[in-house]
Amino acid sequence: MTTAYWAEARGNPLVTSAAQHGSQHPAAVQATGNLEGKEVRFGVANSALFATVTTDTSCGAVNSMHDSFTPLGGMVPLINLMLSEVIFGGVGAGMYGMLVFVILSVFIAGLMVGRTPEYLGKKIEAYDVKMAMLVILIFPLVILVFTAISVLYSFGTSAITNPGPHGFSQVLYAFTSSVANNGSAFGGISGNTLWYNTSLGMAMLVGRFMMILPMLAIAGNLAGKKQTPSTLGTFPVTGPLFTVLLIGVVVIVGALTFFPALSLGPILEHLLMTAGKTF
Repeated sequence: MTTAYWAEARGNPLVTSAAQHGSQHPAAVQATGNLEGKEVRFGVANSALFATVTTDTSCGAVNSMHDSFTPLGGMVPLINLMLSEVIFGGVGAGMYGMLVFVILSVFIAGLMVGRTPEYLGKKIEAYDVKMAMLVILIFPLVILVFTAISVLYSFGTSAITNPGPHGFSQVLYAFTSSVANNGSAFGGISGNTLWYNTSLGMAMLVGRFMMILPMLAIAGNLAGKKQTPSTLGTFPVTGPLFTVLLIGVVVIVGALTFFPALSLGPILEHLLMTAGKTF
């Protein structure tokens, strides 16, 4: 939320520059921040807070247009969705999403201590890790493949209302929100086309059901295993060390998966904005 508020409160330097040639004082423009797409009664702070919270969960409601946010301000809700709604825990999805990362963290911790990884007294074996990785891979695969197709062919680009990297962010956000079971939107893309009605529906279907099947396989496999008593060599999963490891796995997996796409969208748009480039 801090990053989103900082970006929105700072505003768009191009608007501040344009105010120097208009009737409004540039200091007044900079003091109010980026109010485009926001209700004055909420202001920048409450709009940034709501955008962050609604994308941390499965809510999907908005009190401002994310499409009107600054590049880095709009990147924050996008990143929240890309983390599979595990920050607060999305309704019906946050629990098993976090359990996937727990299994991966336990597996990594087991490799570090040289023992078979265990969680809740059950050994985490190759089958469990494979199913967990399947969940991790399905999520970005659907998002990135559909986004790539949409920005390469005319049936996808014809619905983009903003050229340049912001248009890419619109498409990326649409599919990320659909797969992540959120429902919020950047609000700028014309999604009522045959391609987007079909592809976004397929993305929702995969995001809701195809990711649940590997988790059910993990649950069934763990249920059939005998409980192993803890020993001195068992890696604890309740202390601050495991908490830091778990957070690191969540951030690293999300960063390595989606950073190239973010570089082509909001990050590139921010650099072009600061350089005075418009589209």
